[in-house]
Amino acid sequence: MEQVLLKMARQLRAFDEASLMALWDKYAEAVGRFEPSHRWEEAVLVLAMIQGMRFKNQLFNHHWAEGRQPGQGAGPDGIIPVAASEAPAETHQPEPRPKVKAHRAKVLEFKPKDTGES
Repeated sequence: MEQVLLKMARQLRAFDEASLMALWDKYAEAVGRFEPSHRWEEAVLVLAMIQGMRFKNQLFNHHWAEGRQPGQGAGPDGIIPVAASEAPAETHQPEPRPKVKAHRAKVLEFKPKDTGES
């Protein structure tokens, strides 16, 4: 099962985010109209994959802006280790980090439509 999931992840990673995001509204609408069917379940999974790609890219960009290398996280004290060859010379001020623009998320409200019946 893990190998199948990894294969799916590799295939998803090969797509560009813009193409996937073009499908977001279509699948968000389908998910918002619940129906007990395989088609609805598949729409939920497609939407989750699209959102997963977006999340992956936002997380990657966040770490990139923080100056981290892939696979390198902050230590227990919150300090990000830097290789000696990458460390700034003591006589120079470290370069300022680029500001990361805040992204607004679109939140879907999943609730039944008001049918007017009380």
